[in-house]
Amino acid sequence: MKKTVFLGALTVAGLAAGASAAATLDDVKARGKLNCGVATGVPGFAAPDANGRWEGFDVAVCRAVAAAVLGDSDAVEFVPTTGKTRFTALASGEVDMLARNTTWTLSRDVDLKFTFVGVNYYDGQGFLVNKDLGVSSAKELDGATVCIQTGTTTELNLADFFRTNNMSYEPVPIETQAEALQQFNAGACDSYTTDASGLAAARSTFEDPSSAIIMPEIISKEPLGPLVRHGDNEWGDVVRWTLNALVTAEEFGVTSTNVAELSAAAGDNPEINRLLGTEGSLGEMLGLDADWARRAIASVGNYGEVFATNIGEDTPIGLARGLNAQWRDGGLIYSPPFR
Repeated sequence: MKKTVFLGALTVAGLAAGASAAATLDDVKARGKLNCGVATGVPGFAAPDANGRWEGFDVAVCRAVAAAVLGDSDAVEFVPTTGKTRFTALASGEVDMLARNTTWTLSRDVDLKFTFVGVNYYDGQGFLVNKDLGVSSAKELDGATVCIQTGTTTELNLADFFRTNNMSYEPVPIETQAEALQQFNAGACDSYTTDASGLAAARSTFEDPSSAIIMPEIISKEPLGPLVRHGDNEWGDVVRWTLNALVTAEEFGVTSTNVAELSAAAGDNPEINRLLGTEGSLGEMLGLDADWARRAIASVGNYGEVFATNIGEDTPIGLARGLNAQWRDGGLIYSPPFR
């Protein structure tokens, strides 16, 4: 088993090394389209709407990058990937980037040869159960059947949690959230475990969301963010600073509604001027034009707008900002300076 896993990692790493030899930024520009790997369907994060248009918190990152590079937030081919297929899709060059609730870990960075460009959601793993199960803590799940997505850090965290607490469980392997919900609602598992944000998204789809509860325990750190292949630093910079542009825009009050006005001429705030390209040459450093960040912000909004629209407290997902508040508001969301 260990040999198989090791050879699998070598295969992904080898694919990544080969694909990154090409300059992805040039490829995307020449193609006129961004190929972005997303989840197979997680409400609020990545899912097609009734008209087939992909929407969500992670989808917004893809659209922002497309707007920055190509001038069109719709110039994206969304490629659904599972926990098992996502890394091969990126390593092989099938997709240019991943933006699909993927945890930043040492092995994925160093062994699989991927570069995480930042964190767009600080999360942690939790447990969802039906109220009828009659438990109020994950530590009461001894002997439970647990739906668990294969090929994820969730598998390892689950094993660690039950081992640490001297409990046993029976895993019910699944590949997608849709399959997990089908099994959970059919009673095939007592609990479903994944990132707490994913549990909130799952529960929002229930006919009666109040019939299920999320246990209070958060058993891991799950910094989620977009990633690219190692070795293509220019492309990594573009994706990284597009995400940073959305974060900085929120910090300085630049929104999708006022960005055009603020971009019309240099104002009194040098950071806003540099962000929007009315001062300095940051776009040129990235291989883009001066308006790249303005287009990204205009297309999807700043980080706060993206959060509120897709997963915030006024949406069916109903997530509070918590750790994902701006640093000045007691959260962890923070961008390096634009200078």
